[in-house]
Amino acid sequence: MKCESLDVWKKSAALSADIYLNLSELKDYGFRDQLTRSGLSIPSNIAEGLERISDQEKIRFLDIARASLAEAKTQIYIGIKIYYIPKEKGQTWITELEIIGKMLSALINSIKKDMES
Repeated sequence: MKCESLDVWKKSAALSADIYLNLSELKDYGFRDQLTRSGLSIPSNIAEGLERISDQEKIRFLDIARASLAEAKTQIYIGIKIYYIPKEKGQTWITELEIIGKMLSALINSIKKDMES
């Protein structure tokens, strides 16, 4: 897979695994499922996008990954507020998501720039 060499994919896959591991004991299955799915969607859509042939398709899937990132971030904020996620752990995840978001935006901009060339 093309994605395996990218730091943005590595970081998002590691974050997804960390979310799964840390929420494995959470009894609110709906909340746990929603957050783990949005976290999993980030590296999955990066991978799917990078395997696409057209640059437009690549950008579309990277944009979906960015939207999933916003969804996960929202759920983490709520999880902290309702005491499902320890504040320190949640802040760490939010910081990681912000870094991943910047990396995704840079990747999208790079593809757009190549399209213009």
